[in-house]
Amino acid sequence: MLDDMNLPLGGVRVLDLTTIVFGPYATQLLADFGADVIKIEAPGGDPVRHVGVSRNPGMGALFLSANRNKRSVVLDLKRPAAKEALQRLIGSADMFVHNIRPEKISSLGFGPDDVLERNPQIIYGGLHGYREDGLYGGRPAYDDVIQGASGVAGLFQQRDGEPQLVPSVIADKNAGLMASNGLVAGYVKRLRTGRGVYMECSMFEGLVSYNLIEHQSGSVFSPPEGEPGYARLLSRNRRPYKTKDGFICALPYTDKHWSSFWKISGMPDMAADVRFSDMSLRSKNIDDLYKISSKVFPTRSTSEWLELLAEADIPVGQVNTLQELKNDPHLTQLGFFRPYEHPTEGTIEIPDTPYQYDRSSLPIRRHQPSLGEHGREVLKEIGMKEAEIQVALGEKES
Repeated sequence: MLDDMNLPLGGVRVLDLTTIVFGPYATQLLADFGADVIKIEAPGGDPVRHVGVSRNPGMGALFLSANRNKRSVVLDLKRPAAKEALQRLIGSADMFVHNIRPEKISSLGFGPDDVLERNPQIIYGGLHGYREDGLYGGRPAYDDVIQGASGVAGLFQQRDGEPQLVPSVIADKNAGLMASNGLVAGYVKRLRTGRGVYMECSMFEGLVSYNLIEHQSGSVFSPPEGEPGYARLLSRNRRPYKTKDGFICALPYTDKHWSSFWKISGMPDMAADVRFSDMSLRSKNIDDLYKISSKVFPTRSTSEWLELLAEADIPVGQVNTLQELKNDPHLTQLGFFRPYEHPTEGTIEIPDTPYQYDRSSLPIRRHQPSLGEHGREVLKEIGMKEAEIQVALGEKES
């Protein structure tokens, strides 16, 4: 069983001034790995406390999904006593993470130079919409805007004739993954050098680089050897295959896969078709390949295809709705959906992470906090007296 100090980031203290999804998801990953994440909230709290279904005010479903394993302290940073409390917390912290616009955080006195002067060993994470030294630096950014700006929506336009948004906050979540990597890398650097670092991670640049992994294509060369865009992914016929009674996703990929697929499909002669005889030729004729292969799937049921393709070691899976995920036999066997008794919200369900350490899942150490739940606890830990705490928390005037 993994306890706090046996977790990868056990003993690491993170001050988390982030809101919405990008930042809170990044810091939740750190918290899952064992960090003591202290969520510093304004008096109104993180806005996503009020998003989605809830049982109690300020504990909405989206907040519950991105803020486990954290503690909450409310500090009104417009007040000098609250600022002083945060300054004292900075002296005890390993990381300081925010997704406030650069000019705003600097005006509050917590820009990177200010914080690193206070604690030269701290990892300062600035999570921005756009890189701050660029033309767009300081602009507000949300997932929909970044999906458009980074080329995600445009990929649908290139394929289907009009732009679309992915029905998932993929910009926020992928940028959050990148930010958590950057913060951990900064911490590793500190272990080697003893010095802190300012780590900036921005959504726009992050999603552009993410998209171009496969879609830079021929434009990776200078001069270009072809247009940007990965043809296989831009084929209009690249879709889940319709079976006799549902849909599946299958991807014969290697020469062996396709040879086996043509035999299973009752079209063994297709293996000799010059358009599809190797990976390079299949890539050049991908639209025709998908069009032809899609015609055979309606001849059998989903379960038949799953069995036949699995026997041939061809990657295949059924198309699950969000509701059907709950009954997936693999996830059920793993106990992936973990019940958890929250002290105010009752029984809730927490999906497992993809990580296993020494064959154990990362534990749920702390419930998602109510607004300001841990203010006294945290401020006492840094040596503040009760009278100071009351002033810092705005309970009485200085």
